[in-house]
Amino acid sequence: MSDATLHATSPDPDDFVVQIADQVESFLVAVTEVAKGDEPDSAVPFLLLEVSQLLLAGGRLGAHEDIVPDERYEPDLGPEGDVDELRERLAVMLEPIDVYSEVFDPYEPRKAPVPARISDDLADVMADLRHGMAHYRAGRTTEALWWWQFSYFSNWGSTASAALRALQSVVAHVRLNQPLEELDGLDTDQEIGEEALAEEAGKVMAEEIAGPLGLRTVK
Repeated sequence: MSDATLHATSPDPDDFVVQIADQVESFLVAVTEVAKGDEPDSAVPFLLLEVSQLLLAGGRLGAHEDIVPDERYEPDLGPEGDVDELRERLAVMLEPIDVYSEVFDPYEPRKAPVPARISDDLADVMADLRHGMAHYRAGRTTEALWWWQFSYFSNWGSTASAALRALQSVVAHVRLNQPLEELDGLDTDQEIGEEALAEEAGKVMAEEIAGPLGLRTVK
């Protein structure tokens, strides 16, 4: 089903699937625009807002009863859209604060933090959401909801939550005029424990990051 056909059917804006699809589409469009780099000064606050709004849709999917697809096997969607360019653009834009430390599962005891990248997180979330949007645009609304719910639990929910914590931390450090630790030289393909992570972390004052990212302290 084409976009024109979808608009012609005038879907009920109160329908659950339409509301979720609107929130997903808003996120896809917004992050794509941010990645263009036209307004780097507002990138971090804008991403914080968009990820927060997306996780509201995720919470609704998580609270919803299990969604069962119409078909036993997922229809072939053709080639997946490439998110590598978007990932690279975000990595360049977010370079001062792209790498952060994350604990994957807070319920696994004494797990050491591992390095992650906001740019990787956002690109992975985009890939999951685009996959479901392809179903939605083809008129397979149940499959779209099923995929968004399944991938929320299996990947993009925790990934977006981790990115949200990192983005919120950056904004908080700057607004509160607190020093921010930089993971200097740390990369995401390294396995590193908590002590080594602290050893690698160099001190960078919040104002050094506030300038290029357009964040300002509250006076």
